[in-house]
Amino acid sequence: MILDVLFPNRCIHCNRIIDPEFLVCDLCFSQIHFTHYNYFENNPVKEKCSLFFPVENAYSLIQFEEKGLSRQIIHELKYKSREKTGKILADWTTERLKFDDHKPDLLVSVPLHPRKLKERGYNQLHLFTETLSSFYNIAFDHQLIKRNHYSKAQALKDKKHRLESANIFSITQSITGKHILLIDDVFTTGNTVSSVAWEILSAGDNKVSVLVMAEDA
Repeated sequence: MILDVLFPNRCIHCNRIIDPEFLVCDLCFSQIHFTHYNYFENNPVKEKCSLFFPVENAYSLIQFEEKGLSRQIIHELKYKSREKTGKILADWTTERLKFDDHKPDLLVSVPLHPRKLKERGYNQLHLFTETLSSFYNIAFDHQLIKRNHYSKAQALKDKKHRLESANIFSITQSITGKHILLIDDVFTTGNTVSSVAWEILSAGDNKVSVLVMAEDA
């Protein structure tokens, strides 16, 4: 209570004092470019995924713009120790994404290398995934996929190095006959999502759909 008075929560964009559970004020919220994609129909992120692997469905919550508020939101989550941003993004997702009677069987997020996890202190996708799991009543597995190599953040790589991701991931257990919703933060080249997807598809008679927080415009 005292900390809330001394260090009130502020909008990450305009610095207005806002509710402790919020990320941005109402005015700045209107500046976020939500995609409004239909998960079950063709959309830009599904079309991009289809270039790399057989994808069932795909969805992106927001557009990731180089100088927009969406970039600031993702960077708050990944690089500024604002883990709770993951829950906020998940809440925004559940307001917009409806599975109806066609829910996936399992939620799987792209893993961090143990060294990166230790440096950051958390996986930025875990709270997001767990919040979705609770809302939709879909199981999640943070251990199914293992990242084999340590690498610097995608945002800090040039395009050439982003394309170099062979054998980065491996699957840790037998899984077959499942429809897996693969979760990542930002869809850029599609290389990371593709690498994980092929591990899942190669493991057995599985299907893969994709959910990303943001799609690089």
